[in-house]
Amino acid sequence: MQMKVIKTVAEMKNFVRAVKKTGKTIGLVPTMGALHKGHLTLMKAAKEKCDIVIASVFVNPTQFGPNEDFAAYPREFESDCAKLESVGVDAVFHPEAAELYPSHYTAYVTVDGDITSKLCGARRPGHFRGVATVVTKLFNITEADHAFFGQKDAQQVVIIKRFVRDLNIDVAVEMVPIVRAENGLALSSRNKYLSVAEKKAALVLSASLKAAKEAYTNGEKNVAVLKSLLTKQIQAEPLADIDYVEVYSFPDLEEIETVKGQAIIALAVRFGKTRLIDNAMIGE
Repeated sequence: MQMKVIKTVAEMKNFVRAVKKTGKTIGLVPTMGALHKGHLTLMKAAKEKCDIVIASVFVNPTQFGPNEDFAAYPREFESDCAKLESVGVDAVFHPEAAELYPSHYTAYVTVDGDITSKLCGARRPGHFRGVATVVTKLFNITEADHAFFGQKDAQQVVIIKRFVRDLNIDVAVEMVPIVRAENGLALSSRNKYLSVAEKKAALVLSASLKAAKEAYTNGEKNVAVLKSLLTKQIQAEPLADIDYVEVYSFPDLEEIETVKGQAIIALAVRFGKTRLIDNAMIGE
């Protein structure tokens, strides 16, 4: 079946209605485009678990702050479609902004509490309101049975799972492990912004996470020691400008002094004008 390109809510609802009549399950992979192997891994995971896979390609204006890169964010729809077809995606939802946010739009989904007030939520006011709003709309429009997100955006996954639970939305949210280049750099659409020197410098992220995981494996459970190890290694890279280095319990994202149970090591670091995030899980 040739992949359908759908641009309106009404057309997508008609597509979903026809799928549901056949009793098939729907997997949704929300993206902002500029697709790479990490995104395609999400599509493959959806393909394995669901009968029909819908990918959205929509650069969501409500999750960008006033000084962020909305206008410059890469838009490569033709190339994205070729990649989506190559992994067997059934339909791509590619609406204009006005289709999802029509004139006089006023309804937003806000998730309060500690899970949104730290990490990227503390640095990007309003970001997760935009994410929660657009993802809720996509869930409603596609009636997805399963939705797939990458671990690189682990805080986002925690927040989505929380509002899905709190709002009784009938979708299973799946988190897929981070996909890395051979040199260890976590794949990201924003990697395209990096100069050659910055891309090399950014390898300090995966290297520092590996060192912290090894320290944990060798018996270091003290969070302050692990954060100090990470910070020193990243600061040794001249092009790295740390935004945050944190270790929290997972998935509750609570502050801890000692790693007991599962925890997340989360990093956000700027290289030039480009802000990259990365993380690793430790503990059981």
